[in-house]
Amino acid sequence: MKWFGRRSGRDGARPVLAQGGATLWREGGGPAAGGWAQGYEAQVRAAYLTNPVAQRAVRIVAEGLAAIPVGGDARAVALVTARLAGQELLESVGAQLLLHGNAYIQLIDDGAGGIGELYALRPERVTVEADATGWPVAYRYRVGERVMRIAANDGERPGLVHIRGFHPVDDHYGLGCLGAAAGAVAIHNEAARWNKALLDNAARPSGALVHDPGDGAVLSGEQFDRLRAQMDDAFAGAANAGRPMLLDGGLKWQAMSLTPADMDFVGLKGQAAREIALAFGVPPMLLGMPGDNTFANYREANRALWRQTIVPLANRVLGALGQGIDAWLGTGALTTDLDRVPELSDERDQLWARIGAADFLSAEEKRALVGM
Repeated sequence: MKWFGRRSGRDGARPVLAQGGATLWREGGGPAAGGWAQGYEAQVRAAYLTNPVAQRAVRIVAEGLAAIPVGGDARAVALVTARLAGQELLESVGAQLLLHGNAYIQLIDDGAGGIGELYALRPERVTVEADATGWPVAYRYRVGERVMRIAANDGERPGLVHIRGFHPVDDHYGLGCLGAAAGAVAIHNEAARWNKALLDNAARPSGALVHDPGDGAVLSGEQFDRLRAQMDDAFAGAANAGRPMLLDGGLKWQAMSLTPADMDFVGLKGQAAREIALAFGVPPMLLGMPGDNTFANYREANRALWRQTIVPLANRVLGALGQGIDAWLGTGALTTDLDRVPELSDERDQLWARIGAADFLSAEEKRALVGM
């Protein structure tokens, strides 16, 4: 097996993989099922482009990943932290992994045997080309009618680094957070539209204008249409909120049993927002949700975000990128320099205090324990 330029002696022992992926992520969107967006593009539009909670959750994680200090060979660090065509590599990779579950980073040859730049391809445009046993040999990047084929290993060096989230039923593609969050996103968006409709109608419940003259007479079609038009013009909408209604003989207003409190979806929106935050691994407190005081304070919530979401994601991304760059340049691994992360400074201070108080350790042992 070849892996980032290294050959294994167990090529014949590799298991056979499925020829076609079970993934649903492709460019374009599918029809909505039960009001939930189906397909990658449709779910991205419903979540990241429309829903404030989902967008903020993704941005918190992706921007945190881009801000994490990177350690390692200066050449590899420069490639990973460079900005290309307005694209911040780590931020783009982090957002793609959260949303799509896959990140494809092309290693572009500089013409002199080195890497000129790294570029994150849009994952919904990439498909895996497998060999007879199902193992990837190349990646096809399609934009319209144009297709670019990138070999998985070009002369013992990877042409592309594929980072994917775990997918239990797919051998080639990863699983992002959009599918798990789709239901909560749909509920949150629908609740927002419902509340907007309430505001458009002055947050008042619907009612019925009853015509009961007592003699059994009914309104003519012309009278009915004129009365409905007058109701819409004079009493509907926020501009007419609280306006007194003058009713002619035989007319009375019958309010429905629902009150504005019954039709208010604030509680439902809050629960959906918490589920969205859970899907993307962000403590709800950091998204400004009222009443979410599971953590003692904001600092603890921020530390949990970094320890449980951002740092593991950074280790996965930098590990894969470092391995791919090393096959080209021999630069070794890329690491996260957690000593320079302000959100984790309290943990570092506690570690230094404990080690400093350990009199049975030598100075060299203390230095080794704190990573010096």
